[in-house]
Amino acid sequence: AAFRAMKTYLVGHDPANLEEMRFKIANPTASLYNNRTQILAALEFACLDILGQKWDAPVYDILGGKLQDEVPFASYLFFRYANSKTGDGEVRTPDQLIAHAKELKEKYGFTSHKLKGGVFRPEYELECYRELAGAIGKDKMSGDTFRFDPNASWSTEQAIWFGQNIEDIRNDYFEDPVFGLHAMRRTREMVRIPLATNTVVVNFEQLAANVLDTACDVILLDTTFWGGIRSCVKAAGVCETFQLGVAVHSSGELGIQLATMLHLGAVIPNLSFAADAHYHHLTDDIIEGGKFEYRNGKIKVPEGAGLGIKLNRDKLNEYAELYKELGGY
Repeated sequence: AAFRAMKTYLVGHDPANLEEMRFKIANPTASLYNNRTQILAALEFACLDILGQKWDAPVYDILGGKLQDEVPFASYLFFRYANSKTGDGEVRTPDQLIAHAKELKEKYGFTSHKLKGGVFRPEYELECYRELAGAIGKDKMSGDTFRFDPNASWSTEQAIWFGQNIEDIRNDYFEDPVFGLHAMRRTREMVRIPLATNTVVVNFEQLAANVLDTACDVILLDTTFWGGIRSCVKAAGVCETFQLGVAVHSSGELGIQLATMLHLGAVIPNLSFAADAHYHHLTDDIIEGGKFEYRNGKIKVPEGAGLGIKLNRDKLNEYAELYKELGGY
């Protein structure tokens, strides 16, 4: 419905004129009452792919050329039922989390490990996180690092208490323990590890506010939330100027958006941390050739023209029907 409403903006538009398209549909005035940023992202992905195929060039070349051939990723650990297919059994204990993390590390080669919290009381999640870091990180030569994300579900006082109790762990960062720039700023004043966000700095207005009075040390860029790959490259440049860290956020993406994340990771010089991805939890994808492969905790940047991947329309139709049956997650 949103695309149909913008048909007059889009029909006949030159896909190379990306700034004109951005201004037509997602300039600050246009987005004031109806935020079109994620729609803009989808259109930009398509336009960059069209241009790359027309010019026989990968998107990373259009964006300035790649700086690395592979992008590193973190494992993504959740509190899940012992049987994730049926929901039977107790939710994972520390021992089960550790066993799962070791399994992922062995299978995919991850050296950065993220635990998603905000499920149980902070005291229990602290126990789980400390035991996980102790078990996986005991080999100091491996260089494994850790990150924790309770989805902004805590009070500032809980976040400060938790953060102070993990300062001895080799943390990448402490992600969104609270919601809002002010609450993040209060937490940052009392905790001596970097704070990261993908919730309270997701546009340039918020990025400017964070630069002027820092609340978050690491900005998790998302090619959808920020309105496309080019916006993320621009934001990464601002972060480089003001020496803020940069990582990449995951939204449970399939192969098309993962390809945009890989092209982004290839072209920015200040990707300070392994990217997030739920991708290893997926059982299938909607791109030709099946899922991307991990090697040594990394995924190779696709080298073909455009985004370097093709949509498998049979798979798309298959999962579109399944979506009708199951609904959104």
